[in-house]
Amino acid sequence: QVQLVESGGGLVQAGGSLRLSCAASRYTFSAYTMAWFRHAPGKKREFVAAINLSGSGTYYADSVKGRFTSSRDSSVNTMYLQMNSLKPEDAAVYYCAAHAGYFRNTSPSMFPYWGQGTQVTVSS
Repeated sequence: QVQLVESGGGLVQAGGSLRLSCAASRYTFSAYTMAWFRHAPGKKREFVAAINLSGSGTYYADSVKGRFTSSRDSSVNTMYLQMNSLKPEDAAVYYCAAHAGYFRNTSPSMFPYWGQGTQVTVSS
């Protein structure tokens, strides 16, 4: 059974930083490409970042490139999203997701497995 559990969301001032975590079962972590998405009220779900199985390849949405960094630690079966220089427009519920395909395949429909989400709020 695939389980993804996000944590680390919260309230931060614009310009601040947060680190999100996504804990996965061992099988999931070793077998699946993983990614971060976000969903803000009134907007469509948006791809944020993806990382390949080994962690050597990452891919980012233009809106977060240079500010967000995705990484994964196989010793604890956890993926991270380090978010720096946060902007009010980054506020959303952030989800981690997993699929068995190429890490640059980032359409939400490609991902069969999702976490429950963690809220990120950025005050201006």
